Amino acid sequence: MRKLIALSVAVGLVAACSPSETTSDAAAGTTDASAAPGAESAGTTANPFATYDAEVFHATTSVGIAGGGSAFAFSQDGTRILVSSDESGVFNAYSIDIETGETTALTTSDTDAYYALTWLPDSDRILVSADQGGNELDHIYVRDESGQLYDITPGDNLKAQFMGWSDDGSQMWVATNERDAAAFDVHAYDTASFEAVVAFENTQGLQIGDMSSDGRYVAMVQNVSSADANIFLVDLQSPDSEPLLITPHEGNIAYGVYGFTPDNTALVYATNEFGEFNQAWTYSMADGTHAPLVEADWDVMYVSHSPSGRYRVVGINEDGRTAVSITDTSSGEPLALPDLPAGDIGSVRFSRDESEIAFIINSSTSPSNVHWVDLETQEHRQLTDTLNPAIDESHLVTATVERFNSFDGLEIPGIIYRPVQASADNPVPALVWVHGGPGGQSRIGYSATIQHLVNHGYAVYAVNNRGSSGYGKTFFHMDDRRHGQEDLGDVVAAGDWLRSLDWVNEDQVGVIGGSYGGYLTAAALAFHPEAFEVGINIFGVTNWVRTLESIPPWWGAFRDALYDEMGDPATDGERHRAISPLFHAGNIIRPMLVVQGANDPRVLQVESDDLVEAIRANGVHVEYVLFPDEGHGFQRKENRITASNAFVTFLDEFLRGNTQDE
Repeated sequence: MRKLIALSVAVGLVAACSPSETTSDAAAGTTDASAAPGAESAGTTANPFATYDAEVFHATTSVGIAGGGSAFAFSQDGTRILVSSDESGVFNAYSIDIETGETTALTTSDTDAYYALTWLPDSDRILVSADQGGNELDHIYVRDESGQLYDITPGDNLKAQFMGWSDDGSQMWVATNERDAAAFDVHAYDTASFEAVVAFENTQGLQIGDMSSDGRYVAMVQNVSSADANIFLVDLQSPDSEPLLITPHEGNIAYGVYGFTPDNTALVYATNEFGEFNQAWTYSMADGTHAPLVEADWDVMYVSHSPSGRYRVVGINEDGRTAVSITDTSSGEPLALPDLPAGDIGSVRFSRDESEIAFIINSSTSPSNVHWVDLETQEHRQLTDTLNPAIDESHLVTATVERFNSFDGLEIPGIIYRPVQASADNPVPALVWVHGGPGGQSRIGYSATIQHLVNHGYAVYAVNNRGSSGYGKTFFHMDDRRHGQEDLGDVVAAGDWLRSLDWVNEDQVGVIGGSYGGYLTAAALAFHPEAFEVGINIFGVTNWVRTLESIPPWWGAFRDALYDEMGDPATDGERHRAISPLFHAGNIIRPMLVVQGANDPRVLQVESDDLVEAIRANGVHVEYVLFPDEGHGFQRKENRITASNAFVTFLDEFLRGNTQDE
């Protein structure tokens, strides 16, 4: 449940983390007129398929369905689905006509990204969110039916989050930190006038988990440490409205909030009290009893419901993939669906009358596409086709889960992408890909960045080093206050494992990562100078002292847990200096590419500036790509293309060419 650094970029590093939570130039060869437009003929490394340039890969569209919780993905008349898409080059809100698949742009920004949140309950107005140049200070806007946008959360240094609608649609709940930069209060907005009143003042600065749709209850999380949390419940109809602890316990137990049931009779929450993985439990609002809801051999990622609560949707993080089940709670039977394309289902949204659903399907060779199903007739439509038609999907590689034993014998999981031309007779260069976090996870899914690298002949192994989420709480906490030590050892061991494969060129192994993965990339070159031939550091922490002292104020609810895991900069500065690559840059002897967003509020530009200067002082080759219009991750396609070109150009010269001095 850690979210220190979630990187939302085209490189599949979430967090997302979307996170969430994850690119490159032409390698070699000339344009092949017989191939698809934008494709190149194979270069020096034999590739039986076409090689596509960065512009072709990033002409692929990223799309996500609005909604979740009580938000509306389906329009009032049920004919359109609200989505976010970057088909213009920047994320904007669109509607998709269910009958024709036609998309209509509802916002048209060519600078800041605008993300669709929900239709309003009784009209074609929508809510969207946007920050300013990647600074993560999200505001919420209403788009009226004429297309005009109105900021309903104005203010400097303010961050806002949509929480949901009231049962009758007359109010919506929005959490903002306008009173206190480190605490989010819940505001009730009138849907007609958008005038707001404070519904709950969060004087204790706890993390807001959910607001019940009847406006009575607020669920909050207190992050005691990285391994320990509490859930508090506030009854706003109670005279004192004091938070009630509903998860009393001893020892380290992590709790989190999934959400209230649609009838507000129970709170669904996460707990790892009963084993290695998160289970879903319920807390009864009537009598305060707790009961198990979903138990699995992996983490329960989320639990959601259809509007009436008849259907329950559960996502399980099953070894780097999402296994989704939809249950008809009236019968206990799985919801019947027609045959669907291969891939992971996500973002399941029900129409308001629950007769239809929309969802996305994503796989390692196909980006997310929006699908629609009529539950009565079982009619199915794929409403988008987001892979650039210039790319033949059969030319992309299918990711698989592979494990290896690390330096101390611990088994480490990861995701491998093997170029089609790789063989013992034709070994290829390889990269260890390090996810963000700490506590993130590399998962199977489409990444234009990774597929582009693989298409240009680079194997990629996305390592889930100790400290990654998804493999149990013991594995997750193995890096607590040991960052840059054993987790870094896993990254180095992943490189050694790649060198042991007969289809990998043992003299051509590099490391690449974003955010916390960028930190481990820089740390690998600073603390294990000869472990990798090159490193690509994307938005990576290089000075933990500065980073931990400059945490954005809206992280207030996470600060104690973060300091518990990483150490308090007031008392642990010596250790933070010891693990920070900047203070050991004199050890770096291998080429590095550094990528940074000028507006990054998490990893300040000065960190990358200082590292680049220090490496140059060594006389070592370093390249620096600075984006003036990005924050902590890529929002703009043109910048992803620029970064992609820089990645492959750098790798072709310094990894495949292996021209660095030994």
